[in-house]
Amino acid sequence: MKTNPRYEIIIYWSEDDQAFIAEAPELSGCVADGISYAEALANIEVVIAEWIETAVQMGKDIPNPKGRLMFA
Repeated sequence: MKTNPRYEIIIYWSEDDQAFIAEAPELSGCVADGISYAEALANIEVVIAEWIETAVQMGKDIPNPKGRLMFA
């Protein structure tokens, strides 16, 4: 399941979880993990698609992607 990649995705290593964590901050609660960076990215793409599908089914608004939200 591939989704629109326009939502910002933040990926970081978590020592506590011993995994890469991927977040889509524009979609509340949209988080995934993976044992590699690539796996975390693939998993968050699935979770974003499922988040959007669920929001549509529930009649909820889906935020428009804003692009880059944070600056390093």
